[in-house]
Amino acid sequence: MNQLTVSQANHQIKGLLDTTFSDIYIKGEIGNLTVASSGHIYFSIKDDKSSLSCVMFRGNTNKLKFKLEVGLTIIIYGSVTVYVPRGAYQLICKSIEPDGIGGLNLALEQLKTKLQSMGYFDTKKKKQIPKFVDKMYLLTSNSGAVIEDMKKVAYHRWPLVKIVLIPTIVQGKQAKDTIVENIILADKLSTQDLSNDITSVIVLARGGGSLEDLWCFNEEDVAKAIYMCQTVTISAIGHETDWTICDMVCDKRASTPSSAMEIVLNDQNEYMLYFDDITNSLNYHLKSKLQTSQHSLNHIKELLSSFSIKEKIETNQQNIKVIIQTLNQTLYHTIFIKQNEIKNILESLTNINPRDKKFDDVIKLVKNEQTISIDKLKIYDDIVLQSNKLQVFSKVSKIKKI
Repeated sequence: MNQLTVSQANHQIKGLLDTTFSDIYIKGEIGNLTVASSGHIYFSIKDDKSSLSCVMFRGNTNKLKFKLEVGLTIIIYGSVTVYVPRGAYQLICKSIEPDGIGGLNLALEQLKTKLQSMGYFDTKKKKQIPKFVDKMYLLTSNSGAVIEDMKKVAYHRWPLVKIVLIPTIVQGKQAKDTIVENIILADKLSTQDLSNDITSVIVLARGGGSLEDLWCFNEEDVAKAIYMCQTVTISAIGHETDWTICDMVCDKRASTPSSAMEIVLNDQNEYMLYFDDITNSLNYHLKSKLQTSQHSLNHIKELLSSFSIKEKIETNQQNIKVIIQTLNQTLYHTIFIKQNEIKNILESLTNINPRDKKFDDVIKLVKNEQTISIDKLKIYDDIVLQSNKLQVFSKVSKIKKI
């Protein structure tokens, strides 16, 4: 007989279970539940007839989308193995999903509560949509009617906008990681645009669907990626009645993808009227300003005219002319008077007889003590000029006839 020890038996059983039940899905209702200080979660699942011990190690608990609760029906993906020291087999949980709509709604409400406490839904942190959007990063499927409808609305409202499509998986297991990666990419590109004075926004869009179809937009990782964005984000998921975590975290929620275009983009017709109003207002104010300026200019010209240099020069020239005329008249008058005075003097002189003139003193020419006439003089004669009061002794050095 081949005998096995307890340890050998447990190891062989473990080997069989590890190879046979390595990757399985098991559905059950949570029974007892314990969260250890180490972070591991120990619980059991059951149905009407039996139960199974389960453990989810700390490395996988971070992937949970919801909080485990007793009585909740879940679907576990994992492996069945044996805990050799006790000979007990258990299910090692790799991932856990809530079962059915009720479970999903519970997970959704739990995540809402968590994100609410972290400030993800705080309206004070919401960024305002820019007045004019130059570029839009559109994260959606590159096939289907959604993208075409959005393009049509964009063309009619504001054809100047540049739409950059970043093809994104919007349903299924790969959707979450793709959405997160593309949000980070779009935010990086938008930040680069801002350095070039280009205003950008990010629009996350897809058509309607069931809660399961839209579940990738209720993932915590997606919510975090949106929350960390520096760029304005707009959520346009499903129909008007469809609400997701993305709708609550994004800066703005649009009821449909088409309405997102109406929210983000200006209506060109409204702005044409707006620009017309601005133009008319500018023309009115400009004309008013010009009129006011013209009045001010005319007033200044009037003021300057009173200080006109040309006018002053003309006035001074006129004054100079008057002065010159006055001087000429005065000069002519003075000359005339002097001429008459001279004329009168000359007339008076001509009427005087030298012989009748009585002189106060007479000068005599004396030579050798005899009075002689001047025509008797010779060169080198010694002469005396004699008056009643004095005598002047002299010698003739030169004689010249006149």
